[in-house]
Amino acid sequence: MSEMLEIPVKLEKLFIGIPREITLQENRVALIPSAVATLTAHGHRILIEAGAGKKSHYTDHEYAEAGAEIAYSPEQVYQAGAIIKVAPPTLEEIELMRPNQILISPLQLPTLNSEYVHKLRQKRVIALAMEYIKDNSDTFPIVRIMSELAGISAMLTAAELMAVTGGGQGVLLGGISGVPSAKVVILGSGIVAEYATRAALGLGAEVRIFDNNIYKLKRLQNLVGRPLFTSALDPYVLEQELVTADVAIGAMHSKTGRSPLMVGEEIVEKMKPGAVIIDVSIDQGGCFATSEVTSLEHPTFVKHDVIHYCVPNIPSRVSRTASIAVSNILTPMLMRAGGAGSLEHYVVTHTGMRHGIYAFKGYLTNEYLGKRFQIKSTDLDLLLTSKL
Repeated sequence: MSEMLEIPVKLEKLFIGIPREITLQENRVALIPSAVATLTAHGHRILIEAGAGKKSHYTDHEYAEAGAEIAYSPEQVYQAGAIIKVAPPTLEEIELMRPNQILISPLQLPTLNSEYVHKLRQKRVIALAMEYIKDNSDTFPIVRIMSELAGISAMLTAAELMAVTGGGQGVLLGGISGVPSAKVVILGSGIVAEYATRAALGLGAEVRIFDNNIYKLKRLQNLVGRPLFTSALDPYVLEQELVTADVAIGAMHSKTGRSPLMVGEEIVEKMKPGAVIIDVSIDQGGCFATSEVTSLEHPTFVKHDVIHYCVPNIPSRVSRTASIAVSNILTPMLMRAGGAGSLEHYVVTHTGMRHGIYAFKGYLTNEYLGKRFQIKSTDLDLLLTSKL
């Protein structure tokens, strides 16, 4: 009887490029020096552009000590097999890409245009959206950790904007003896809502939470550990609460496309002068009809006497904490990929990673983007089956 011999998978060392971010006042970096040290200790090659960690207060010297190679031009970095970014690549950066290269970066739907999608297809790269990558427990780990950060940051930002120095009416978020607390309305009951609620309650504000998922509202109440005002998204009740709110937070996440538009312009017009809208969902299009993408350089605008804060990369305000958080999630993923034979093999065979793919070697594989830009989209599973 003939013996079956197991053929070992030939392990391919990863070659990862980390460019210096140049858009949207992006201050984060995808991998911190300790993560680089872990990856290089396993034989993987990390090429990082000079100054990439500067805005998160990591020096080139720290990266070099951790085993990274320092590149002095973007062209050098884009020689790597995989490019990891914490902001979407610019059209100029896409020009530096080549076929079969793997790109892992956020998608940020409001800033996206058809030229971006066409260029990625022409380059025949494999592009993954960070916000759509799932882990083994079927959750979105990068969205989750950034949502924790964004929820806390949103409330601290709202408190600043309500002060006279922030352009507001000079209202304190938490109440003091004899003065009622400010009212905060939160749309959504996911992770952003949970951490925004904790921060708001900690500061002494009154909180109202709206979501059509009753299970998630119940879960949030249990996690916070105290009775909360929660409601289904009843348009009448929502309007009543918004017109008397001091702060409104948009915190609804879509699994595949645009976040749901929950508040029309006519309701924003009725809100109190000096009220603050913080649309955390702006990276997926936003929950408020009046929301428009802003930047950390010019984070707010006023419409109908309401202050709008619509920064798509809120965690970039606390770039060091955010960089550590992203790095903590990416490093184990990259380590597993290193043990799977190759990064490409890992991203197409791991269900959660595959969920993040929106462009694959010349094909658009995200149905929402296909409809939005009138570009033919192809089901990734069918594509992979046909290539077997």
